Amino acid sequence: MVQDHQEFEGVVTAVATVGARVEINGEEGFVDQVKHPSWWSEEAEPPKVGDRLHVVVLDASRTPPRLSALSCDIENARQFRRGCG
Repeated sequence: MVQDHQEFEGVVTAVATVGARVEINGEEGFVDQVKHPSWWSEEAEPPKVGDRLHVVVLDASRTPPRLSALSCDIENARQFRRGCG
């Protein structure tokens, strides 16, 4: 079971116009299109099945858990973990 603020190396298993499913820690998560770098930068490639992504868990209570591949969200999670424990 994943928890908020955890980081994982994941693999994209499916892509849709609204985002991508990513396998992490043996379960599926979801990266919304706005939580992938390609939404914000024309230089970043959109996700494709088989891509590896470094992601952070934003909301583990959702089904599937919501993830982000944005560096700002990953850094925020690291700061949270440092501050809380």
